[in-house]
Amino acid sequence: MEQYTLIAKTFQGLEEILAQELINLGANDVEIGRRMVSFKGDKQMMYKANFCLRTAIRVLKPIATFKAKNPDEVYDKVKNSIKWDELLDLSQSFSIDAVVFSKEFRHSKFVAYRVKDAIADYFIEKQGKRPSVSITNPDLRINIHISEEYCTLSLDSSGESLHRRGYRQEAVEAPLNEVMAAGMILMTGWKGETDFIDPMSGSGTIAIEAALIARNIWPGVFRKTFGFEKWKDFDAEMFDDIYNDDSSEREFEHHVYAYDNDPKAISIATHNVKAAGVSKDVVLKLQSFQHFEQPTEKAILVSNPPYGERISTPNLLELYNMIGERLKHAFVGGSAWILSYREECFDQIGLKPSTRRPLNNGSLVCEFREYRIFDGKLKVFKENSNNQNNSSHDEN
Repeated sequence: MEQYTLIAKTFQGLEEILAQELINLGANDVEIGRRMVSFKGDKQMMYKANFCLRTAIRVLKPIATFKAKNPDEVYDKVKNSIKWDELLDLSQSFSIDAVVFSKEFRHSKFVAYRVKDAIADYFIEKQGKRPSVSITNPDLRINIHISEEYCTLSLDSSGESLHRRGYRQEAVEAPLNEVMAAGMILMTGWKGETDFIDPMSGSGTIAIEAALIARNIWPGVFRKTFGFEKWKDFDAEMFDDIYNDDSSEREFEHHVYAYDNDPKAISIATHNVKAAGVSKDVVLKLQSFQHFEQPTEKAILVSNPPYGERISTPNLLELYNMIGERLKHAFVGGSAWILSYREECFDQIGLKPSTRRPLNNGSLVCEFREYRIFDGKLKVFKENSNNQNNSSHDEN
């Protein structure tokens, strides 16, 4: 089967995680870029990438690359270098998404109009009619990416953004994106070997993604449709085989615990957990972080507390002070990962992070920090060993 270049888009900070996912899927020539990873694969790999990747927002298939200095040159190249009637029927609709980083091209909307005109004029010249444009639910999504004068024209094989898994029935204010949640969990290295805790779970997104990772259930299983299903060369039998193959799923011997102090959030999370089919793995409880107690089993903690920019909460610094206090006293021996935006919030935790990872949450440049909570015994042990070393030096 023919191999071609594909591009998986993601959030800044998740590129390495996405690259590793692609390598694990069997993709070739995996190369990391900015907010994207390019790779080589055949049609089956393109279907798998859409169905299996947890940290991709969309998967693009480039169909033309060219140089252009102005919108008219873009129009000419789009109209004359591609046989559009092999990709699109008059009965089908299409849409254009333009991403532009260039001094020459100031307005991405104008670029999108010129690409649309080029495709429409191609059909009018050949067939006397043109396909319609649909913004909401097109049959073919076309992407043009311009970096200075380098243009890449691609087909969007995903359709709706891949973060829209399909299990989220409702959401609390400013919910965490599913791709971001999965990326955070994969960044910790956790794959279901211990219990997992989100003490401020909101809509339950982190908890659900954790349960799916633990069981190795592919995120695409909840989706109603993918963009490539409307393509002329869609192989339904091949996609059915991928969709129905559950051989990689595994048992999960532990639990995911999701706590929140808002009854509405717990109600929303309950609906979402049920829709994702992970009710037996996720334990939901109405409880504030303030009442968090030392887990009986070994666990990892991952949390996305409010940080004032997207969700306003009174006494934000007090909240982070309380988080630090609870971790010190009730998460001894554990590893806690916190995503936040403000340095003064992190300062209030009062613990030294062992890991710091930059991560963009929407337009906010955040950090994802790990805190390893050692118990007093370790400190005593270190002090004793230091004292012994010092005394042996003294004797010498």
